Amino acid sequence: MCNKQKLVAYSMFAITLAWAMSPVSLAVPNSVDRESFCAEIDKFLSQEIAAHVGAIPSLDPPPAHVLGAGTTGEFTWGTFMRSLGAYAEMSGQSELAGRELAAFAGQIGLVEHRLRSSRFSQLYAAQTLRHFGSDLTRNRLWQSLSDQGRAGWRELLDPRRFYDPKTRNVINLPENYLGVAARLAAISFVLGLLEDRKLLNDLLDRSAQQFTNGALYADDAPPTGRFDRYSNEYARFIWDAAQTADRKDLLAALKPTIATQMRLWWDLVKEDGYGYAWGRSLGVVSYLDTLEIVGFLGQHPEFRPAPLADLASAYLLAWRWLRRDYRDNAHLLSVFASGRGNYRYISPDREWQQTVGFFGKLADAHMKLMPALRKERVEKISTRLALPSVARFAFFNKGPRKAGVWLVRQGPLSFTLPITTGTQPGVSDYLPAPHGLASFTAPVEQIYPSLVPYLDLEDGRVVVASDGADEIEPSLDGRSLRVVWRRWALIGSKSGSLIDPHITS
Repeated sequence: MCNKQKLVAYSMFAITLAWAMSPVSLAVPNSVDRESFCAEIDKFLSQEIAAHVGAIPSLDPPPAHVLGAGTTGEFTWGTFMRSLGAYAEMSGQSELAGRELAAFAGQIGLVEHRLRSSRFSQLYAAQTLRHFGSDLTRNRLWQSLSDQGRAGWRELLDPRRFYDPKTRNVINLPENYLGVAARLAAISFVLGLLEDRKLLNDLLDRSAQQFTNGALYADDAPPTGRFDRYSNEYARFIWDAAQTADRKDLLAALKPTIATQMRLWWDLVKEDGYGYAWGRSLGVVSYLDTLEIVGFLGQHPEFRPAPLADLASAYLLAWRWLRRDYRDNAHLLSVFASGRGNYRYISPDREWQQTVGFFGKLADAHMKLMPALRKERVEKISTRLALPSVARFAFFNKGPRKAGVWLVRQGPLSFTLPITTGTQPGVSDYLPAPHGLASFTAPVEQIYPSLVPYLDLEDGRVVVASDGADEIEPSLDGRSLRVVWRRWALIGSKSGSLIDPHITS
């Protein structure tokens, strides 16, 4: 809330940069007043969440569409419920559009319980409940529930729906879901709804295992080597869980990865606040990442890769992109606008979820960032993002199959070149090509040779120099890169499945 206040064919894959530095502008950048910016966010959230609350006539049954957008996809109602909780805590408002927010959120939780929802829906339920207070005897959401309703919420907040304590693994899910389970378990424990401390500690230890074993980045699908935005989110999730559970040993162990990953994110950010340029972080998701990351850094100055004022600029610019993308007449983000690409998990039945998720992430990040700006007396926020020049290679993995990313930001030349594994072999937006170039974007989640060729072998197989590499040799100054592939990804196979066609690239 604002203050009122072998046969070897060599095809050298090398990019060597000739640096042409543009002169630095000495003009004083435009800025916005901190409290005016805060009021702008407050007004937007109040008006738009009210529009969505008012568009839901009943939860019995929940409507299949709200404001014309599909609501039947997974995590949808949990996402909206969390947005109500985050807004209620941020604003101090108990009612909106004629509804008591705590009681309304409580009934949405029961919708998710009846749907047998899991994973993010469960985490969002736990976050929502905590937004209304950690003492359940005074928590307005909990007090609005009947005994039967409370039993339903207890079942909804049980991480064992998708985490198996015996195998210490999430059930048929990527590795990052361990972070979801850890946060859910930690919140449920401090609220008194999960009493098994051993289960919580085992889950926390398992979720942090990659980092406590020395990794600075998390492979989302071990051992294939899939590294993307989820590594940063995963580390933050485990940090939040360890902090909630008062696991100081894990907090100490996580400091190296958080600091390293925040530096990587800052070296990736574009002038408009866009974050990760490759993989599953396209469009809206990448701008929302910036809001969440800057909110986290507002609370944790020890991990900041830049001064708070610069981070706030990235936050402001990400907000402005999202605000421009938001259609006031429809009360929705333009998720499926002409020419917009999305990963398959953003399907038409989750269109509404993408918009209401924006509300919750914005409200949560804003109530973390604004106190930091006031405490550190950042009165004005620049509308121009001061980004440092970058030329370096960051290794994700130095094992037999190496992975990493080349980071370049030099005057008008800026790109990100990832060498990592995608969701499928050779998928377009994980190829080792320059991503984030001005006016060019790879096709979204397509088996297509975007700037990196596919090779058709005589036996009908199709291979691509991708999914990590056998050798990665960056120059000492970070301005050139040599990469070698002897084992190639086979199109149509499983991720991590490599073949040796006796060709070297």
